Amino acid sequence: MVRSDARENRARILAVAREAFVADGNISMNQIAGLAGVGAGTLYRNFPTRDALVLAVYQDEIERITGTAPELLAEMPPLEALRDWTIELVSAMRKKHGLGDALSGTALQAITEQSYGPVITALTKLLDAGKADGTIREDADPGDFLQLTGALWRAASSPEDRAPRMLALILDGLRTRG
Repeated sequence: MVRSDARENRARILAVAREAFVADGNISMNQIAGLAGVGAGTLYRNFPTRDALVLAVYQDEIERITGTAPELLAEMPPLEALRDWTIELVSAMRKKHGLGDALSGTALQAITEQSYGPVITALTKLLDAGKADGTIREDADPGDFLQLTGALWRAASSPEDRAPRMLALILDGLRTRG
């Protein structure tokens, strides 16, 4: 069993690293330890390499996002839940691209492989809920949706974020026509 202080240290390191890597992809592991208020030994015990830390940051974010799909479906209609969930995913993907300086090629490949399955599973739940209530087309495919939304996190965020408009077009294409 992991001690509560060890869990708190790990969570603090992940939170600090998430922000630090986005702000400066070249930040050192020792700087992250300092910002998190832990010693280098604690950092390296939890994350033996820079790639291990980057992967953990990203995996933590994916788990958080994919875990929200059932909650969103409980709170709102499927199309609204899909919209809100996709906005969160886009935000995470933009951060991932912001982590670019911190990622090695191997880490980038590992992130893609680790996140694809959970993201597709969450998307399947959201799309299936819409198919069940008749608001989403029966031929809507989670892989197709994910590929289409890939353009959203690449959409220029300045001077204007085009992602919400683009997402509205994608969602409109998913609607059943009656």
